Amino acid sequence: MTYEHILYSLEDGVARISLNDPKTMNGVTEAMGHEMVHALDEAARGARAVLLTGEGKGFCSGANLAAAQDMLADPLRDIGGQLDRAFNPVIMAIKTMEQPVVTAIRGAAAGFGAGLAAAGDVVLMAEGSYFFCAFCHVGLVPDGGATYLLAQAVGRVRAMQMMLLGEKVDAKTALDWGLATKVVPDADLDAEAMKLAKALARGPRSLGMIKRMAWDALDSSLETALQAERRNQREAGRSEDFLEGVNSFLEKRKPVFKGQ
Repeated sequence: MTYEHILYSLEDGVARISLNDPKTMNGVTEAMGHEMVHALDEAARGARAVLLTGEGKGFCSGANLAAAQDMLADPLRDIGGQLDRAFNPVIMAIKTMEQPVVTAIRGAAAGFGAGLAAAGDVVLMAEGSYFFCAFCHVGLVPDGGATYLLAQAVGRVRAMQMMLLGEKVDAKTALDWGLATKVVPDADLDAEAMKLAKALARGPRSLGMIKRMAWDALDSSLETALQAERRNQREAGRSEDFLEGVNSFLEKRKPVFKGQ
């Protein structure tokens, strides 16, 4: 596929996927959503980590409402249809892929962009960035998995504050609330995000198991989590990376993992 709405590159095991419509602060259209799903599938086949970010001054301003104006004339308009067709598959691709996903946030992570940002396994924010669940300001409900992801990350009451009041949450507050992994100076975001993604790409095969177990644990009991840990520990213990980890520890050197 030739990408018109995103940028894709692969370097040192890191697939960099960047939303590329700076004039709308990367407002998402169905076409962009389809390209993102394709790129994530491509990364799932050939990368060891993913860096998801946006070009220009904003991470993602949400759904591009201007591009959806043709829906307004239809009295039976189904705005939710585009979620099924293009938006929800993006979030599910991030969740289900084995590779750790770093979301690097500059400027606004608004609307759908708030859920997209929160879906990252590691969430890196620039000091000037912010989350903004703007749905209540346009008469819509949150999407991009925000109702689930935000409530899981910050708790129901704070998630309600974000969604019902439509207040911006700056990077420092996001870090304090547990919505961000790390906050860095704006000028350092790209370099820090790539550094972090490359470190994950050098990690052992077990990182994919850790990711899957952590996501599954959000919807499971302690007993189910314990069983999953047992199964995945057996699989991890049979990997080449485990042998490398033990040998490097005994030889007092840094491990060189192959993701195998």
